[in-house]
Amino acid sequence: MSEVLRGAQDAARLLSFGLRPRLVPARDPDYRELVRRYLADDGFAALTQAIAAGLGLIVLDVSERAGIVPAGAAESAFTVRIGDYARRAGGEHRAADRLLHALAQLAVAALAFPRPADLADASYVGRVSVHGVDAFVRESCRLLAERCDGDDLTLDPPVDAPRLEAAWRLYARRASTGSTRDARRLAGSTTGIVARAMNFLVDSGCLVHVGDQAGGTFRTTGRYQVQVRELAADAAFEELLALGVVTVTDGSGTLQVRPDEPTPPGSAASLGSPDSPGSPGSLSSTDDLESADV
Repeated sequence: MSEVLRGAQDAARLLSFGLRPRLVPARDPDYRELVRRYLADDGFAALTQAIAAGLGLIVLDVSERAGIVPAGAAESAFTVRIGDYARRAGGEHRAADRLLHALAQLAVAALAFPRPADLADASYVGRVSVHGVDAFVRESCRLLAERCDGDDLTLDPPVDAPRLEAAWRLYARRASTGSTRDARRLAGSTTGIVARAMNFLVDSGCLVHVGDQAGGTFRTTGRYQVQVRELAADAAFEELLALGVVTVTDGSGTLQVRPDEPTPPGSAASLGSPDSPGSPGSLSSTDDLESADV
């Protein structure tokens, strides 16, 4: 085999590793070696990017922590959209449910990385819980409701209203909790929707389940940090952070949710040490915040 063909084969192997979202270079010596080669060899990096482009992929980032993080370009077969996720979650026939799924994904990202510095620090690890995310969104709903004081909330929002306004009206009306006859969490409740969002991110290599406290507690991965960095330029993400629901209390990155009512268990999440492309295993969620038929 010629050197050119061998290089192309190695570049394709590197991309194949990146399409296995739960695999990281630390767990596979071949993957780790290919990542190091990409970072050290400009020619190999250019070849990898060219092969990715031919497959309809964009290389978002490459690092020894996260590995190679590819994203599906527009209309790519590798792009996972919110409608695909909603079908897995059982809400494929309800536009309202798709909107809530999109909002849950957006909220997880905003709560996991609330500061620009969190996205710039490669060593930063966020920690979020199901109950914490639900409390975060409900407090956002309360603040958005204050902005619309006096409006008839049974009507659709004005066409020039922020994209989040349509979403919060739906979220605020949906029950937070509920269970089926066999004591399983009700999938249509907001905590059920958030839990499904987080489990999807686990399967996508973006979160790692670390405990069952507060409805389920998770930590972020380097892969998720890269993807949220792409999402952070989106207007809906900026709208959510601009509400001021989350405050950083010290340099360690502790977050506090500030609802008017008593704080539910797990609503304080302690954090420790996309027109963005749709990543394999991530969601183009803000498209649905803009266009879902509510």
